[in-house]
Amino acid sequence: MDLSAFLAKYGELLAQGTVDTIVMTLASTLGAYVIGIILGTLLTVLSPTGLRPNRVAYAIIGWFVNMARSLPFIILLVFLIPTTRAVVGTTLGVPAAVFPLIVSAGPYVARMVESSEAEVDRGLIEAAESMGASTWEIILKVYLREGLPSLLRGLPIVIITILGYTAMAGTVGAGGLGDIAIRYGYQRYQDDVMFATIIILIVLVQVIQSLCNLLVRVCDKRMRS
Repeated sequence: MDLSAFLAKYGELLAQGTVDTIVMTLASTLGAYVIGIILGTLLTVLSPTGLRPNRVAYAIIGWFVNMARSLPFIILLVFLIPTTRAVVGTTLGVPAAVFPLIVSAGPYVARMVESSEAEVDRGLIEAAESMGASTWEIILKVYLREGLPSLLRGLPIVIITILGYTAMAGTVGAGGLGDIAIRYGYQRYQDDVMFATIIILIVLVQVIQSLCNLLVRVCDKRMRS
């Protein structure tokens, strides 16, 4: 089959699969960062050297994050099917994939946030405390602001990891390029479709990495100016 015939037959399918994959990836990344920033900041603040040390709460949150990170995504995806149905109302399609993707990636982001905030100069925190800054002000204006460059450098890793997870989600009917690769490339032995999905995923990864690198450079210049 030549290229024009292939595009005529599968072009619309691949285009929709690409859009679905991008939507799943971006929505899941946003949700994962919201949860990750909350959990990661709690770990920082509640740690023995944090602003509000609490060993019990720190241990509980740390245990939850470690447990969630230890589960392979495909196992977590299947395990969460009843919860996904209760939360989203379905276990098929893009909306059903976003919930388990957030649950899987959120704890990963939390550890990355904790690590970024741990790199913040202790002198800045002590200076803010001496000026009477509240815990919230220190979190927003010191921890998150100073840790932003490190968080941005980790952004492409998170997005590309979630992109890979969306392909796995296709095995249970989540839609996107993974679903197309399974249904057409694997189950129907159509190697050309499988090859096309791989090429699209490679292009997406390169675009994501390039855009994130540009974002890091722009933000670094603004923060240094």
